[in-house]
Amino acid sequence: MRAWSAAAPTVCQLGESPFWHPREQTLYWVDIPGQLILRSNVLMGTVETWPLPSEPGCIAPAASGGLVIALRDGVYRAHEWAGALTLVQRFAHDPATTRFNDGKADVFGRFWAGTMFEPRTAAAAELFALDCRAGATPSVQRMAVGATIANGLAWSPDNRTVYWADTTTALIRAWDWDAAANTMSREREFARFPDKPAGWVPAQSRELSGYEGRPDGAAVDAQGNYWAAMFEGGQLLKLSPAGQVLERIALPAQCPTMPCFGGDDLRTLYVTTASYKRPAEELARLPLSGCTLALRVDVPGLPVNFFVD
Repeated sequence: MRAWSAAAPTVCQLGESPFWHPREQTLYWVDIPGQLILRSNVLMGTVETWPLPSEPGCIAPAASGGLVIALRDGVYRAHEWAGALTLVQRFAHDPATTRFNDGKADVFGRFWAGTMFEPRTAAAAELFALDCRAGATPSVQRMAVGATIANGLAWSPDNRTVYWADTTTALIRAWDWDAAANTMSREREFARFPDKPAGWVPAQSRELSGYEGRPDGAAVDAQGNYWAAMFEGGQLLKLSPAGQVLERIALPAQCPTMPCFGGDDLRTLYVTTASYKRPAEELARLPLSGCTLALRVDVPGLPVNFFVD
């Protein structure tokens, strides 16, 4: 196993949505069931927490300062750390059964966020893009449907391909993307993974079970490779632009949730993980579960995109 380390001392229930803020030189992420946004000066080892009124599915930095935040019922704006929340857009889903999950800003500053259908009995999750540029009235486009747990959102370095995953069916899809017009076409299967076998337990090896885990959050590096956090698989998969597995990187946590690249050279790979509702045996065996982990890599990632309003 590579030399992973804990990037910050805080243990989360379900860490998600990490990004490296280049202006602040800080790492941001959320704890969804903990209803927190966190940020860390990783060099100093300090962590600040910001309690929220509901679960933050995803966040992105704003070009004019502060954050855009997808809470359970809608997208909100805060112009400074721990500042007042202003509703930007409410959505039509029922927050009793559906909440926002994975998302981030695109290269043009639109904020994309997908939903999660919590009963997990239907492919009722959707992917939206919220455009607030030039001070105009916010406009919303529904970009994709047909998932249960929206995850794995990412774009290729040339901004011609968009990726989106459904964790429940272990499927990652890809589309051609016209970034300026914000239209998607030529939907295709990018990667599909085996279902979890009946009776699978966390200590069972991948070689024995054939179970890779399920695709959760993702990031893309400067060479166009797609890095998928494989929830329950205890690994990151590095996939080529053609969807071929180039590398399997084991982690000291069973449930990685999302990677991002950070540091001055974007060659530090950060990965959030989960401890929420995991078996006691697993948490004892893997005590870094719930931590945000760090690893130096050879190929840099893409910088975070800023939300524009």
